[in-house]
Amino acid sequence: MKIVIRNARVVTTDGSDPAARRGGEMSGLRVLPCARVWIKDGLIDSIDADPGEDSPEDWRDLDAAGRVVMPAFIDCHTHACFAGDRLDEWEMKRRGAAYLDILRAGGGIMSTVRAVRAASQEQLAELLLVRLTAMLNHGTGTAEVKSGYGLTTGDELKMLRAIRDAGALWPGTVVPTALLGHAIDPDQPDFVDRTIRETLPAVSAEFPGITIDAFCEAGAWTLADTLRLFERALELGHPLRVHADQFNSLGLIGHAARLGLRSIDHLEASDARALTELAASGAAGVVLPCCGLHVDGRYADARSLIDRGGAVAVATNFNPGSAPCYAVPMAVALAVRFNRLTPAEAITATTANAAAILDFTDRGRLEAGLRADIIMLRHRDERLLAHDFGDNPVDAVIVGGRIIRHA
Repeated sequence: MKIVIRNARVVTTDGSDPAARRGGEMSGLRVLPCARVWIKDGLIDSIDADPGEDSPEDWRDLDAAGRVVMPAFIDCHTHACFAGDRLDEWEMKRRGAAYLDILRAGGGIMSTVRAVRAASQEQLAELLLVRLTAMLNHGTGTAEVKSGYGLTTGDELKMLRAIRDAGALWPGTVVPTALLGHAIDPDQPDFVDRTIRETLPAVSAEFPGITIDAFCEAGAWTLADTLRLFERALELGHPLRVHADQFNSLGLIGHAARLGLRSIDHLEASDARALTELAASGAAGVVLPCCGLHVDGRYADARSLIDRGGAVAVATNFNPGSAPCYAVPMAVALAVRFNRLTPAEAITATTANAAAILDFTDRGRLEAGLRADIIMLRHRDERLLAHDFGDNPVDAVIVGGRIIRHA
């Protein structure tokens, strides 16, 4: 299919470097007020000024009518593969129970673990595909999806296979992540040792090079055990990401440079010293404001991280317990209000920077030769993406050069 989007307000990050934008670079947007985007063979063929002429007859014509055309969102942190729900836990929180107390009592993550273990691979894939479709309708063209609700070798592999299967049926791109260091299963003796000795090698054999993740937190994986998992994963050739500093700062950020971490996600408990270390480490910070809204009103200080020269991405953290939200536009609205990003920084954080964290060089920006993952907003000013909230601002979705949705 050959497509031309005309009369578009084209918005993308400035420059063609695929590396994450850091510090003041995150504010740099390139805006073409009235342009055409030519799409051919799944790629962006060219972008030029719109002279107001009719499009060639053999090109599918989409009139943006002045609306914003920008890269599709890249949701770089989700737990969208799960079964069951956590409504009982949510009511407990409303009555004042703390998240970590629920986790220690066998609820929280362990509640979802039990539901995932009871589900088949096919059921998990079907549930995930429904959620991915909803995410796509809200502008997400690439989604990272973690395992981590299995906690046995067989169940973690079942999750990763389900994520692979759902991704094969989805028009967008699914990136699986092996979250092997999630909760601690109290019913498995020597759980940490078994995960490192048995589960990690099995995952490595079937999914070579997959990113390994962990939840380094009080009541979950200790700093020492997280480092043991990560050092073994590095020996097996895996890149690393980590959940850290959500409720307590255990010192993981100090190891980011040595481990070559791609990102440290959460950061609600990070102080000024930790943010300074993170900015200097080379790792990006991923902030998850939907979690702050749903759990406890605490938000990472992304403003300070950017001001220190750090790189920031924004993601939904979509999961059944702490962030039941799959819509990146909502995460953008919250990030501007509570993580103190500017609208321009939030656009960078959900496109170019998210692409860099997932090691993509072919998306997250609009320029010739890149994959045609593109969305059209109903807005004629990109700042409205952050200003308005509560509904879906995406009028059209193009993924891999295919029109998926067009209002």
